[in-house]
Amino acid sequence: MTTGYQIKNQDGTYFLTFTVVNWIDAFSRRRYRDIVVDSLKYCQKNKGLEIFAFVIMTNHIHLIVRRTNGNLSAVIRDFKSYTAKLILESIAEETESRREWMLKMFEFSASRNKRNEKYQFWKHENHAEELEGNEIIDQKINYIHENPVKAGFVANAEDYIYSSASAYSGKDCILDVTFP
Repeated sequence: MTTGYQIKNQDGTYFLTFTVVNWIDAFSRRRYRDIVVDSLKYCQKNKGLEIFAFVIMTNHIHLIVRRTNGNLSAVIRDFKSYTAKLILESIAEETESRREWMLKMFEFSASRNKRNEKYQFWKHENHAEELEGNEIIDQKINYIHENPVKAGFVANAEDYIYSSASAYSGKDCILDVTFP
């Protein structure tokens, strides 16, 4: 189902939200968050992805990104496909107390959508919003950075490791961040 939030300008800067199906808290486990981080690093190094802001919450990711060369939609498609494959393999092969339940939920989601074979990890929508103007970009960056604070994970946004807030406060960050 198309929501109208699509990447139409492949050279634009976009606010994106990637959500795990059924809001499953997959990213409460570090190994799944790290798969996302490693995949984003790969996209930065090899696919021209610029990341302006990010946060990895327990069941969704927010990003502000653009692609310096080529098709942003293709990078997102590849990123979501690859991370889903690795995360699902990790759930199936490594110790995971919620394995049976999670795989049943991912299988159920796949059965409701003919675009999937066995499992569906990510919702298909990316809630892509093209950002134009510094005021809108700043507003979205603040929204992204405040997510872990509002969720009660940290008192200060820059203390959340899986966010670009630390980079904006002059501290080390797990991903390279481009400042707008």
